[in-house]
Amino acid sequence: MNLSRLGLTTLIALAVGAAVANLVGSGTVLSLLTQATIYALFASGVGLLLRQNGMISFGHALFFGGAGYAVGILMQLRLMPAELAIVATLLGLTVAAFVIGLVIVRVPGVAFGMLTLAVGQMAFLSASRARGLTGGADGMNIDWPSTLFGIPQATLLKPAVLFVVCWSALVLVLLLLALLLRSRFGGITEAVRDNEERARFIGISTVLPRAAVYALSALVTGVAGVLSALNTGFVSPESLHWSLSGMTLMMVVVGGFKALWGPALGAVVYFLFKDLLGDHATHWMSIFGVALITVIVFSPTGIAGALGRLLSGGTSKAGAAKPAAAH
Repeated sequence: MNLSRLGLTTLIALAVGAAVANLVGSGTVLSLLTQATIYALFASGVGLLLRQNGMISFGHALFFGGAGYAVGILMQLRLMPAELAIVATLLGLTVAAFVIGLVIVRVPGVAFGMLTLAVGQMAFLSASRARGLTGGADGMNIDWPSTLFGIPQATLLKPAVLFVVCWSALVLVLLLLALLLRSRFGGITEAVRDNEERARFIGISTVLPRAAVYALSALVTGVAGVLSALNTGFVSPESLHWSLSGMTLMMVVVGGFKALWGPALGAVVYFLFKDLLGDHATHWMSIFGVALITVIVFSPTGIAGALGRLLSGGTSKAGAAKPAAAH
């Protein structure tokens, strides 16, 4: 996709978000869409790690819940304005993830997943037991200021406005990732992912690019965590639990990680399943599990991959029909 087409797609996506906010009158539906959009960002972070590093993380909830806790604690201690607390949280998470990544990306395959699981569960247990700082198992309320980035809280927390903010964040993050992955950085990380030994042989340091991707995926997940804390005004140890990382991985698998927008699509599909089937089926997760297995068997690249094949198939058929018509 060339730059002009990428820019046009971004503008269309932003316009779609604004149209949805104006057309959907139900605050409940908009709240559900906001939550789906936040988890679409979370899934995009996990999908980025899988796409560029070929690694599966079972502990990415560390950065999702950690962002909420960090912002809440900084504002509770009144060390800085809320805007600066958000920036400091995202920078701190990115640096911490890079340092952690320098160690754990050296471990291949399943062992990497188990290490991320261990680190994430350590954070979960720490948050559960540090009652004086985090509220322990009861969680922690986040006292957002009356004005954030110049927008009154009463306006920002309106369902339509908050949906547009979260949707715009998702679209812009995907745009920035697309631009970054088109650069030399994207080529290097793909080379390391495809054949680490060959990349090392031609002089590429393989640890630094892998750690950088891990940090970048943590940053994207952290943005989702901050938006979630803004949406709910609350954060609990459950937002650090490995089950949340596992749920997000399901979204990535369903949507497909080969396309940058695939994990986000998987998150939307997951929440549609949860909302539509949750009211009519007690065991809706079992139904979603069957759908997950079906996707893995018939379309290993997820829904995004199936849509891509469908569109490319239609394009190639149209292209083939033109020479035939000429005869």
